[in-house]
Amino acid sequence: MTEQIYNSDAYKQELESKIIEINEDYIVLDKTIFFPGGGGQPNDIGFISLGKDEIEINKVSWKDGKIAHFFADLKGLSVGDTVLCSIDWDRRFKLMRTHTALHILCGVVWRDYKASVTGGNMEPLKGRMDFEFPSLSAELRDEIEEKINLEVREDRKISVDFLPREEAFQIPDLIRTKVNLLPESLKIIRTINIHGLDLQADGGTHVSSTSNVGYIKITGHESKGKINKRLRIAVLDN
Repeated sequence: MTEQIYNSDAYKQELESKIIEINEDYIVLDKTIFFPGGGGQPNDIGFISLGKDEIEINKVSWKDGKIAHFFADLKGLSVGDTVLCSIDWDRRFKLMRTHTALHILCGVVWRDYKASVTGGNMEPLKGRMDFEFPSLSAELRDEIEEKINLEVREDRKISVDFLPREEAFQIPDLIRTKVNLLPESLKIIRTINIHGLDLQADGGTHVSSTSNVGYIKITGHESKGKINKRLRIAVLDN
């Protein structure tokens, strides 16, 4: 089993790791900083190197219960080699800002309008979320934008916690985010806590404070059904 360093330290950009398995087009490491994608957040990309040999990692995903790091050319690396892993940090940090921005949006919409999330997706500095809104006007959209950026300026601390499943089920906010839909085999629940605003079961990477996000611009809103409305965002530098 690969140790998932990104789960506890989203800011780690490089890591020495050992190759424990090599397949036709992917390798498995004993520990990794490469996020394999999930929850709407794309996977990391980057490089793995040993001396002068460097291979590009163009995709990372779960495969047969393992985190697979896909490559085009192995360049002579072997099982047992200790390699240096380097993620594309610029891209990762943009995704961290975007993911946190979506959690801020979710937190504000639930707190002030009691609208639940029905779906979402993201790419670096852009994202969307769908909510159970019966209606969504331009005026309400602008009101939400003002409120979410107030939360950015509040500089709220963001922490990662790991809770036993039984304990997580006792927290109303986690029930709201459908923790009950997580696989029964998952006994420890990872949570992202935007202190004073939002608590969710989540597997992605986030910044350490809301002030690190930047300005959140709502770029569009549209109806996706009778009670399903979509908000699109862009994350801008301050």
